[in-house]
Amino acid sequence: MKAIINTDASNTISKIDNRIYGSFIEQLGRAVYTGIYQPAHPEADEEGFRKDVIRAVKSLHVPLIRYPGGNFLSQYKWEDGIGPKDQRPTRLDIAWRELETNQFGLHEFMHWSKKVGAVPNMAVNLGTRGIQEAADLVEYCNFPSGTKLSDLRVKNGDPKPFAIKTWCLGNEMDGPWEIGTKTASEYAHLANETAKAMKQVDDSIELVACGSSSLDNPTFGTWEETVLDECYDNVDYLSLHRYYGYYGDDDPTELDNFLAKNEDLDQFISGVVAMCDAVQARKRSSKQINLSFDEWNVWYHSNDADNKIKPWQVGHHLLEDVYNFEDALLVGSLLMTLLKHADRVKIACLAQLVNVIAPIMTDTDGGVWLQSIYYPFMQMATYGHGVVLNSSVDVPTYNSRQFKNVPLMDSVTIYNKDANELIVFAENKSQHENADLSINPTSFDIDHVIEATQFYGYDVKADNRDGKMAIRPLASVELTGENISAKLEPLSWNMIRMAVK
Repeated sequence: MKAIINTDASNTISKIDNRIYGSFIEQLGRAVYTGIYQPAHPEADEEGFRKDVIRAVKSLHVPLIRYPGGNFLSQYKWEDGIGPKDQRPTRLDIAWRELETNQFGLHEFMHWSKKVGAVPNMAVNLGTRGIQEAADLVEYCNFPSGTKLSDLRVKNGDPKPFAIKTWCLGNEMDGPWEIGTKTASEYAHLANETAKAMKQVDDSIELVACGSSSLDNPTFGTWEETVLDECYDNVDYLSLHRYYGYYGDDDPTELDNFLAKNEDLDQFISGVVAMCDAVQARKRSSKQINLSFDEWNVWYHSNDADNKIKPWQVGHHLLEDVYNFEDALLVGSLLMTLLKHADRVKIACLAQLVNVIAPIMTDTDGGVWLQSIYYPFMQMATYGHGVVLNSSVDVPTYNSRQFKNVPLMDSVTIYNKDANELIVFAENKSQHENADLSINPTSFDIDHVIEATQFYGYDVKADNRDGKMAIRPLASVELTGENISAKLEPLSWNMIRMAVK
């Protein structure tokens, strides 16, 4: 199979906002308790944070983390998680039917985020709370001092403001599973009034309005239109959520269709962009609403196990998908699709980060192990910085049960001017054929290949519980004149980094 990438420095999509490599921590299952926070663990630091987890998160290079939810958000009282720990209440988490001890709260999250090198993407509860509580939280977090709430933050150990920039106005508010579900008009009015109040406290913040919680919800489309009609002037982003797996009538051996599901993501993003722009045109506004894809991942493995979990425990094993190699290939394609929309997708959050549908897993009494999906995400978050190029790609296509004209090789090319690097990420989706790749970097003077790697050679249903998965060198790369060639193995994830003179 021949595959040709023609790329030119003058033909660009957009500069990448590094927040596109964000992630998500929710007070759910073992994401926090025995995940990032476990005071009795041998690796715990002075604040109870697991140092082995901190190292794993830092190696993933996640720049932004959304918190505290998720469905948990819509019944959460942030005040429960501040102050002396022996005075914090234990409450019922009625979203996930767990016990919440509040031993990990706002200050703990802020301290932990700093240790892993990430900024917070904070969310406010618009399910069971409202305008005043949200404004109070901004005051507590961002106002320097001299008021009751800012002075309370100081008293609780943080004299300097948290200076949180990005805030989410609720979570999945059209979802019938949500605590405090709203109609579009109810949410639009509440979100707009909350946005106004929050920006009165701190006019430097950016706000994310909830889009429809699913492309499959009957509210999709009309929800976006109604919300933006009212909130347009007071919000900066619209959220999108989407998960993938073997659902409904999918056959778990139908790999060609599974690996093509990034086509669905591409159509979804394009559709929501069109909705945002239609409202902009109707309002005759010069302001552009961008997208925050603040929940995305593969999620389906743990569904049956979750139905058997006894409720009202602390940190029990919920949503603990064990990912296999085919999941890693799909996650790689999904992330490349987000980058191809970098002109409008400015924030994205892999949901989630530790233990709960996550790339990083912990053993309660042991160490950390990395899931298959960790590897493509880590490479892109580490090296995928700069400008996404609008490359011309010539590659054969295939048809699956759901999707037509799917490229057998998915790829994205990035120019990092600061590092003098041209980076190509490429995934061969063919189950049987090598991809003979030729890269023609028009207008680039390539000096040498810095690094070439492949993630390859595993059974599609194999997971990484044994720790044997690894990224290995791609030895077939050659630089001849101005052309770079490589042989990509079937079902492989690949990265080629080239030094530009």
